[in-house]
Amino acid sequence: MTSPATSSGRPDASTTAPSEADAGRFLVAAEGKLLDLYIETSKVEWVYNTYITADTEFLSAKANARYLRESAQYAKSTVHWDPKRLSPVDARKALLLRLGQPLAAPDDPKAAGELTGIVAEIQGMYAKGRYTPKGHSGSLDLEALSKILRESRDPGEMLDVWTGWHTISRPIKAGYVRFVELGNQGARDAGFGDLGEMWRAKYDQTPEEFSRTVEGLWQQVAPLYKELHAYVRRKLREAYGDTVVPKDGPVPAHLFGNMWAQSWEHLFPMLAPAGADPGFDLTPILQSRNTDPVGMVKYAERFFVSLGLDPLPSSFWERSMLSRPRDRDVVCHASAWDVDGDNDLRIKMCIDITQEEFHVIHHELGHNYYQRAYREQPYLFRDGAHDGFHEAVGDTISLSVTPEYLKAVGLLETVPGPEKDLGLLLHKALEKVAFLPFALLIDRWRWDVFSGKVAPDEYNASWWRLRREYQGMVAPVPRTEVDFDPGAKFHVPANTPYMRYFLAAILQFQFHRGLAKALGWSGPIHRCSIYDQKEAGKRLNAMLEMGASRPWPDALEAVTGERAMDGTAIREYFRPLEEWLKKENRSAPVGW
Repeated sequence: MTSPATSSGRPDASTTAPSEADAGRFLVAAEGKLLDLYIETSKVEWVYNTYITADTEFLSAKANARYLRESAQYAKSTVHWDPKRLSPVDARKALLLRLGQPLAAPDDPKAAGELTGIVAEIQGMYAKGRYTPKGHSGSLDLEALSKILRESRDPGEMLDVWTGWHTISRPIKAGYVRFVELGNQGARDAGFGDLGEMWRAKYDQTPEEFSRTVEGLWQQVAPLYKELHAYVRRKLREAYGDTVVPKDGPVPAHLFGNMWAQSWEHLFPMLAPAGADPGFDLTPILQSRNTDPVGMVKYAERFFVSLGLDPLPSSFWERSMLSRPRDRDVVCHASAWDVDGDNDLRIKMCIDITQEEFHVIHHELGHNYYQRAYREQPYLFRDGAHDGFHEAVGDTISLSVTPEYLKAVGLLETVPGPEKDLGLLLHKALEKVAFLPFALLIDRWRWDVFSGKVAPDEYNASWWRLRREYQGMVAPVPRTEVDFDPGAKFHVPANTPYMRYFLAAILQFQFHRGLAKALGWSGPIHRCSIYDQKEAGKRLNAMLEMGASRPWPDALEAVTGERAMDGTAIREYFRPLEEWLKKENRSAPVGW
């Protein structure tokens, strides 16, 4: 039997049918090598993300090129393996080896180097994006521009900020076009039709089955979104007039308090009916207590500890970046890091003391606790059951940040009564429900781009077709193919698949419902908190410890007792709100 590795230790791409023993030895060697490279790349990437210079960009490109090259060589050795000849564990490892990265380097070393160089370059271009709005003397970064969108109620000012930020992505387009060509080349070399097919193959379904699953989930939740959209459109029209907002069509995308109209919670004060406030605002409470970034993270850590999980290691507090440095460019986009595949856990955030960031921190620590739970698994199983699981864990915890929980940790003196539920649910829906179509359409756009269905001279037009179809949004000013509006969203130049966020938006409610049932909760599930519930922590940790070692239905079943992703949980959570919205929309058009 031909060995799956050459005598030099390099994978042998000609190997087609290794014995079970040979495959096992090959995979053990691959895991050892890739873990070493992962640690090296993670440390370089950390430095680049927290200290952006031309030199760190160069080092980042080099490290990523090496990791992609090596992982691609190992993965491509398994392309023709027959899983029936392998143990179930090794067959799963071989599959995950091929699917472990959002990029597969092309076989050609020159092309592989060019690909990683482009990725580093366009990420850097995004991170350095700035715009000077009218009336400002200096340029502002995305954080500052987003603050204007959150707080302004002047359509002209919001339009200026929205349009200005969307100019920063125009120079990214040329690099992105080439990135698509090289990324597809790498995917084809790894045995896939294109990069989108490779992404869709990692969900324990065929790519075609997964596409149908996703669309089915959207159809389950779309009625709730459309009711919310209709209500918000009417309230915006009342505020800004019918020359700005139509009565029955899609709405200009700059009016929602968010650069991509992916969350609308900052509009709550102008949308809530009289008496429907949630009964509290966490932002001034946190600020009045002089809560600092470390204190914000401590709240989230204590939640996980209350479930029976261990505190974060001391190195977390020594090595994380919790505030924006004053002396250098950094990537402020919040992210959780497992730097060594063991216990070097970190988060990277430029934390503001706000209610929104309070929830984001719980989300990021969900990643860290997942990473630590599966650290005893073999390297290729150190990941979520699928990437939506990884995103959903922290958000499941965030759903338990209820008034009852906030009182338990001393942030509220009294719990608002059930008469405040409408306000709580509306505020939550403006964050969670509003997000669903945007989370879906980003990757639907990329799947069409990667497949060639959408050519470079149609990138922007296709983007806005999808935003109209799924979100009910239109661009506030005419757009052309000189613009590259998808590139104004971090995850596009960063090549971060986005379907995980759509799946997480579904799964977090399914997890929450499952845990509530396991605890015997009999009230409305939006009032349930699993804080200090060790049984919930036991169920959750059983899933976390699996990592990617089992198909995701097994992991889902450990928490919920169910084996299929299901959008009905989000409808159940928001049922009182949906019933109220239907009454509010009786005389108003729904849809666009």
